[in-house]
Amino acid sequence: MEDNNIKKTENTKFNFPKNNNKIKEKGKTGFGKSVILPFCSGIIGAAVVVGTCFCVPSIRDNLVGSSTNTNTKTTQTVGTQNLVSLSNYSDTATNVAAKVLPSIVGIKVQYTVNSIFSGSQNATAEGSGIILSNDGYILTNNHVVSSSDSSSFYAVSEATKITVTLYNDTTEYEAKVIGTDSQTDLAVIKIDKNDLTAAELGNSSNIAVGEFAMAIGNPLGMQSSVTSGIISAVNRTVQSDDGKTYNLIQTDAAINSGNSGGALVNSQGQVIGINTLKLNGTGVEGMGFAIPIDSAKPIFEQLISNGKVTRPYIGLSGRDLDDQTAKANNLVKGVYVVSVEPFSAAEKAGIKAGDVIVGIDGTSITTMDELNNIKNQHKIGDEITLKINRNGNEMDMKVTLQEQPADNQN
Repeated sequence: MEDNNIKKTENTKFNFPKNNNKIKEKGKTGFGKSVILPFCSGIIGAAVVVGTCFCVPSIRDNLVGSSTNTNTKTTQTVGTQNLVSLSNYSDTATNVAAKVLPSIVGIKVQYTVNSIFSGSQNATAEGSGIILSNDGYILTNNHVVSSSDSSSFYAVSEATKITVTLYNDTTEYEAKVIGTDSQTDLAVIKIDKNDLTAAELGNSSNIAVGEFAMAIGNPLGMQSSVTSGIISAVNRTVQSDDGKTYNLIQTDAAINSGNSGGALVNSQGQVIGINTLKLNGTGVEGMGFAIPIDSAKPIFEQLISNGKVTRPYIGLSGRDLDDQTAKANNLVKGVYVVSVEPFSAAEKAGIKAGDVIVGIDGTSITTMDELNNIKNQHKIGDEITLKINRNGNEMDMKVTLQEQPADNQN
């Protein structure tokens, strides 16, 4: 259609006057005065009026400005609605810090190191904590307050003294240990002081990768330090130096020595995690980890009420068998029973070293973690059914769960 219209325009012939003589000749008949002159004058007058109107803002706006301005504003709104406001981000960070800082404490631990090289010396370490209640209960990491360790060259004693420093308060308040749990690396301590600002606890089950996160603590002794970033990952399985496996929140908010036991908080200033680990190494940056607050709640509640965490216990040590190891030893894939604790639930049930556990409560398993995850859903005194492969024969064994002794997991 466009081509046809163009062709039509090109073929149209306009008969304009060739010279002034013909115009003058037409003028003799009165046509110029009666028709052309008024017509041209009208055109010129209209142009002057319109031009004048467009030069006056109020008139121009009344004519076409309102629709033009509306379109302009709409375009600006659409064009900027997805941009991040640094001012809003800064306001979020400052508001969160102001809310949470009064609930974070610095912790100093004193202990003794006995070395074959330098003899006995006093030493200190520092960490962080989160105020749980206004009467002095404080949540921290077990490794912050439990310092005992030993090797063939040295021995580190249990903490001889623990002190707490509050936000904007240089006073050192002596603390006592209420309870510790090495399995989850959590501990609760208490100071004799009231009217403290308890932290608001959030919900770690619905956090999303990419959302705002702030770490608050006492890194390298620099009390009341904040660092911000995002949630890098959730449900991250991490193995610590001591071989324990944790299910943690990963963040790129900087976490350094002394941040342990401090808070990882969201944009509402709610605690969603307890800072506990960081990844070190050449080329490693921004990989810190926190214990989810949802998994920490039942632990610190038991520590406050009982001074310890009670868990169901089978009473055996095991090793995961992969396909290659199982075939090489004429066994099946599963959990190989290395040893059975005397007088334990496992021994009473008839489980022996050399058995391979291949199922629990009707669910097939191949690892010790799977076994523990299902076992820990039960209570002390519950009966579970373990499927055992012994010398190629499968059998079910009923096990009545006992209370877990200290420092045992299975």
